[in-house]
Amino acid sequence: MKNALGVEIPEYIDGLGELQPYQGVWNSVLKGDVASQTVPTVLKAQKAHVSKMCDSLEDAIKKSQPFDGMTVSCHHHLRGGDGVLMQAIAILDKMGIKDITLASSSLTSAHDGLVPYIESGMITRIFSSGIRGRLGEIISMGKLKHPAVIHSHGGRVRDIMSGRIKPDLALLAASAADEEGNATGAHGPSAFGSMGYADIDARYAKTVVVVTDNLVEYPCVPPSVRQHFVDYVVTVDSIGDASKIASGTTRITSSPMDLRIARIAATVIEHSGLFKNGMSFQVGAGGASLAVAKFLREDMKRKNIQGSFMIGGVTSYGVDMLEEGLFKAIFDVQSFDAAVSTSVLNNPQHIEITCDQYANPNNCGAMTNKLDVVVLGALEVDVDFNVNVITGSSGEIRGASGGHSDTASGANLSVVVCPSFRGRLPIIMDRVHTVVTPGESVDVIVTERGVCVNPSKPNLAAALKKAGVNVVDIRDLKKEVDSMTGIPAEKKLGDKIVALVEYRDGTIIDVIKNVTNLE
Repeated sequence: MKNALGVEIPEYIDGLGELQPYQGVWNSVLKGDVASQTVPTVLKAQKAHVSKMCDSLEDAIKKSQPFDGMTVSCHHHLRGGDGVLMQAIAILDKMGIKDITLASSSLTSAHDGLVPYIESGMITRIFSSGIRGRLGEIISMGKLKHPAVIHSHGGRVRDIMSGRIKPDLALLAASAADEEGNATGAHGPSAFGSMGYADIDARYAKTVVVVTDNLVEYPCVPPSVRQHFVDYVVTVDSIGDASKIASGTTRITSSPMDLRIARIAATVIEHSGLFKNGMSFQVGAGGASLAVAKFLREDMKRKNIQGSFMIGGVTSYGVDMLEEGLFKAIFDVQSFDAAVSTSVLNNPQHIEITCDQYANPNNCGAMTNKLDVVVLGALEVDVDFNVNVITGSSGEIRGASGGHSDTASGANLSVVVCPSFRGRLPIIMDRVHTVVTPGESVDVIVTERGVCVNPSKPNLAAALKKAGVNVVDIRDLKKEVDSMTGIPAEKKLGDKIVALVEYRDGTIIDVIKNVTNLE
């Protein structure tokens, strides 16, 4: 069967079940065809004054009564510095547990060590919003038994509430926790900020283990994860390295090209009709998109504009804008550098939120639906404004869906920033290799050579032209870039589906085939 973008989608895949094709950005909501919340939160009666403390992580995992075929979940707030998941997988492997489904909110280069467990068949399924590094390469080669499922951040919440993902064991890293399991990422030697992705795991996993390297006197405040959801608490030598949270995608760029693109994007926002008091704003991961905040900050000061709120991955730059009064509040589901944790702890206007509140497409108050402007990155875009943030130039899995499609669908103005080419590779394609965010929800693509406005927004195009912005037809821009770079050779792909890309409503927007020339 084909979805609304013409992509052939299998009706059924062994190990994953029946699939539903993507039908449009708001189709399921308009039809009232949303996944039911079929999974109740787990009730776990316990006698008073029973200690939850475990002697070791191995002891805690044994108490969860692990079994073949179980699902293990975790969060990725420590990003490249995460040190908990690999410890846990090694323990489960030592116990002889097989056929594990791994459901992490995202996977980074810190998880390259999972490769041998996939090759041995210990891990057979992966649900995640992002897969990077060597892990992405071997999945692209077809070495994971069942296709990986890549969902958005909001889609993960929906997947767990609807029972598509059923965590048996949740491992929740915390930079501080007490003996009952009240836990936070806001303080402690390994402080990493918000724990927004962990809430859904704490509420729905059969067994919840809080893992910390900083056990504090009861009560641990402020509690991001609360004690009545937690079964066990364990201290370890280290939960990881918080200094590795900030990576190339979470730092503001110093590249002249990216800064030029960011400056143009800020000009687009200024003349969009949304640049006014009360504006809400998010920037996604990626150097150029994060840099837009730098120029927006200057423009807001120049025009004496005060925004309403910022959301999403939060940097120190966003914190500075909050403290300068440029925005009234920050809603933080994920902190993009460890220094943000101080603001989470001390500033009442810096509000930690759950991923459910952030982006769940099936609730009635997702913050993404209140967004005026979001700025996002891209690996590829196409002439229909579809965006790929998952697969690289060879077709290999190397990125993250994250909140890309969540925010693009909810914002009044979704701006994608990218160079027109990287190296000798054009970024504007006839058709992106993998659609993550459909063009229907993308309003503007900003490159160094011109700004492309979705034809569905003629008034926006006219306003930008009037302001002197270089608005160009995306097909003309593609021809110009192709004349400089040439047209790249077709990717060498096999016939095996190695990953499914879920749209935020749970339908399948694209499939990823195996890459044959990876080693």
